[in-house]
Amino acid sequence: MSTASFQIEIASSFPAEKVFKIYGDFHIITPKVNPQVFKSIEIIEGDGGVGTIRLLTFGDGLPFTNTKYRQDGIDASNFTFDNTFFEGDNLMGIIDTINYHIKIIPTAEGGSIFTQKVVYNCKGEEKPSVETLNFIKDMYEKTYKAMEAYAAEHPETY
Repeated sequence: MSTASFQIEIASSFPAEKVFKIYGDFHIITPKVNPQVFKSIEIIEGDGGVGTIRLLTFGDGLPFTNTKYRQDGIDASNFTFDNTFFEGDNLMGIIDTINYHIKIIPTAEGGSIFTQKVVYNCKGEEKPSVETLNFIKDMYEKTYKAMEAYAAEHPETY
């Protein structure tokens, strides 16, 4: 069994509390701001908290159709989210699970740093290509920035 991973770090002028709220609405915001990647995200089991399972349907901009993921952790006091993708064609037949760990770190200036670590737990020695990992990393960076722009445009909600 092997792993592959990448990490994203994006500085934000928004405080950590606000970024945490924005990311908590990932399932609502991303289909609006990046529908070519995230066509829809719906709860298929649970209430939105820990243990909830969602079905993510990918848009036409990706070579995948859908995936299921579980909310493994939400910690508002430490500004963290943990998810596991466990089923779907995004696992490419070579991956058991994909773990996402999101942490928002407050900065002394009143802003924050959004961090996202993604770990691919592969079935064997075969791993996603560097090109695939870079594509997905870039996609998530652009998506986060679009989510933040959406929140800035909707101050009544965020």
